[in-house]
Amino acid sequence: MSAAPAGPGTTVPLPPASGAWREGDPPGRRQWYAAPDPLPLEAGGELPGVRLAFETWGRPAPDRSNAVLVLHALTGDSHVAGPVEPGHPSPGWWDGLVGPGLALDTDRWFVVAPNVLGGCQGSTGPASPRPGGRRRWGGAFPFLTQRDQVAAEVRLADALGVQRWALVVGGSMGGMRALEWAVSHPGRTESLLLLATAAAASAEQIAWAGVQVRAVRDDPHWYGGDYHGTGRGPVAGLALARRLAHLTYRSEPELALRFGRAPQGDEHPWRGGRYQVESYLDHHAAKLVRRFDAGSYVVLCEAMNAHDVGRGRGGVRAALGGVSARTLVAGVDSDRLYPLSQQAELAALIPGADRLRVIGSPYGHDGFLIETEQVGALVRELLG
Repeated sequence: MSAAPAGPGTTVPLPPASGAWREGDPPGRRQWYAAPDPLPLEAGGELPGVRLAFETWGRPAPDRSNAVLVLHALTGDSHVAGPVEPGHPSPGWWDGLVGPGLALDTDRWFVVAPNVLGGCQGSTGPASPRPGGRRRWGGAFPFLTQRDQVAAEVRLADALGVQRWALVVGGSMGGMRALEWAVSHPGRTESLLLLATAAAASAEQIAWAGVQVRAVRDDPHWYGGDYHGTGRGPVAGLALARRLAHLTYRSEPELALRFGRAPQGDEHPWRGGRYQVESYLDHHAAKLVRRFDAGSYVVLCEAMNAHDVGRGRGGVRAALGGVSARTLVAGVDSDRLYPLSQQAELAALIPGADRLRVIGSPYGHDGFLIETEQVGALVRELLG
């Protein structure tokens, strides 16, 4: 098997062109919803053959009044809870929150988690076959917005018989979609938990995501997005994008405390070796390229950059004023990517939000994923 350098004196197998889930792979816990009609898109045109992969925990009440919608962040997926197993290369990303006796108690609540439209873990995205043929969407996949993604999730809710979610919860990109649910469909959102997110993507957030998209598109194996089936993909560009992103997800004090200026093992940075913090970024880059698709990364980053809840609704204040759900808004005190000022704006302008809640964490933006006890307390407050 071909191999690539992984540090002085070591090699690792080359990653696949895409880490997307594909037909024939183990399904894991996934179920699928297939939309019977094309999905109209906010930017124009429509997307045919839409499928959403999703997972569920617990049992629905006869009237579905116990249904909770959990929405994942950029590189998450439907696998909110559960172990590594065939079909699921990573453990549940909120394992400490979903299960019997936990904040989202599956003895009481019916929890639904879809893989976002445009994603790569079972839902329709750039790595998916186009309807009527074997060729994959690739670079022809259309531009999506958060509203398009929520429109697909509305169809899933209809298919599941859920007319009103007891709770919609999401952080970061998932928080954007949760907010769109509450603004677009206030009658279907009873309560709302927004974590480390914003009413609209800021210039700095657009810039960070734009640099990551450029890293992918500048990879010589991008091929205009049509790398699927070539045997080589833009994995170096995706890995660089992940390194850049991960720096924004953590805090400087945490990196300083964990790594300082220490070299990695016996590597000497003056002689081609790495510092520990560089090895840490390499590790996360290598993990992502084996479970994600570069085309999906681009599509989802661009959808996040398009996020503006006030677009076409008279501005942010007017849009948020229409939210009727009982709402809690929380941010992470060390988050340098989605600062507390953005959550403070949401808490001030959403009528059902009483005040900004602050999650104390040294982990930066990733704190909403890591501090499950603090997040769980917010979930319990909303669900009673």
